[in-house]
Amino acid sequence: MKQKTSIKQWIALAAMGLGVFMGLLDVTVVNVALPTMVRDFSTTFTDLQWVLNAYTLVYAVTLMIMSKLGDMYGRKKIFLGSLILFVLASAVNGMASGLLILDIGRGVQAIGGAGMMSLSMALVASNFAGKDRGLALGILGSIIGVSSASGPLIGGYLVERFSWPAIFYVNVPFGIIAVILTVVYVKETPSYGKNQKVDLLGMLLSALGLFAIIYGLIVKEGHTHWNWTDGRVSSWLIGGLIIMIIFIVVEAKIKDPMVNLKMFKKPHFIGVVVVAFALGSGIYAYNTFLTALMQNYIGYSATQTGIRQLTISVWSLILGPIVGILSARYSKKWMISISLLIGGVGFWLMARAISPSVSFVDLWPGMVLMGITNGMVNPLLNTAGMEGIQANEMGMASGLLNVFRQLGTTVGVVGLGLIQDNQYENYLNGHLSSIQMPAQALSGLKKALFDAGPFSGHGIAFSTRISHAPFAQDFQRIVMKAYDNGMTAVAIGSAIIVVIGGVAAALLLQRNPKSAEITVKDEN
Repeated sequence: MKQKTSIKQWIALAAMGLGVFMGLLDVTVVNVALPTMVRDFSTTFTDLQWVLNAYTLVYAVTLMIMSKLGDMYGRKKIFLGSLILFVLASAVNGMASGLLILDIGRGVQAIGGAGMMSLSMALVASNFAGKDRGLALGILGSIIGVSSASGPLIGGYLVERFSWPAIFYVNVPFGIIAVILTVVYVKETPSYGKNQKVDLLGMLLSALGLFAIIYGLIVKEGHTHWNWTDGRVSSWLIGGLIIMIIFIVVEAKIKDPMVNLKMFKKPHFIGVVVVAFALGSGIYAYNTFLTALMQNYIGYSATQTGIRQLTISVWSLILGPIVGILSARYSKKWMISISLLIGGVGFWLMARAISPSVSFVDLWPGMVLMGITNGMVNPLLNTAGMEGIQANEMGMASGLLNVFRQLGTTVGVVGLGLIQDNQYENYLNGHLSSIQMPAQALSGLKKALFDAGPFSGHGIAFSTRISHAPFAQDFQRIVMKAYDNGMTAVAIGSAIIVVIGGVAAALLLQRNPKSAEITVKDEN
């Protein structure tokens, strides 16, 4: 007999959604605060990089661990503990008087964010049933899509009005509300692993392996001119891959593994994680380059950029609930595939729009299609990811989905960045020599442009000193054209990624895999 969904369940969804929103927002919200932090801490952008990297690294490394702990001991307990940890760390970060405290606080905050994110889908799936489960997961997907794209707007507003501590303090009151609502309204799931041994070796190996791989990618991102074979990059990546191979061997042999590798024998689940990776590497990674284009080259402020990027994020709010309802009636397989192909068209439109005079007027059609893709795929992916999964493994399935989405974002930022650098430098090498300027000046400016990278080339070309030089207009024109070449290549790269994801969805996802029914503890 179908039970009617109560108002308490929707309040529970609001509590979980609020936690997820805060956790994902803090992946991107710090970016716009960096210039203010540089002044307040009297430091450099390089030294501040770990304020970003600490969160990214720890978040990705702990996703699977928190998922497993939730499956074993109760997802509500771990979600609630993660939420409290996140709120406390946010308060410490807002009060941080030095970079070391802020870096450590960001790492602790990331553990809380990982726990909330990794268990949210499984908790929603266990607190809802039938068609309402699809709607609830669709709404959660909306929240994921909006939070990932809202960093520039929310961060820009808070920094401009209150300074950088506000981006952390704002989590405290909303976090307290989420804690209270979670305690009262979210239902607990059984402790599926109460008679199992904790797979400490698996947890250690997965953490070390993911850390090494993601750290290696971060090192490469910060030093684009280092070869992949450079020991400072390759040692981390190769070491991480070796550890992950050992992890797989260990998990295949022990009785109570951290990850049930049989999940990866199902084409449907492989399709889900491939789509998650494509979403991260194609859409979320592209946001980094789009933000730089709008701020560094077009000249919008952080808040102006965020407002214009609502063209992307607003679709998650609009489409999430609708998609959740439609997913119960129509094939998620084809909805995901077609949505990703729509995203490919959007990136192609943006590639065509890039020019020295580009503005939001030229970009918005592509941004709308990009937003529609994000607004469609995220909710569908959440629902599809929970289908065909045993009740006791839903937390881990949710964690793996988020690991591949986060890993995709990191790989995408690095990969698309290398594509941009290559096109940018090739154009500069081929055209700077045509400018009539002293050879010494040409050599010095070329080196400065290469060292600064595409994001900062505009600042060099339009600096006061260069603007007064007799060759200024020709130099500025070439730098702008070089950047345009790089951005066009990045948009085409993202288009290829999401199209591949769409094809993978069509080939691997099943039309109607069965969803497991989950027992919950009626505590209220």
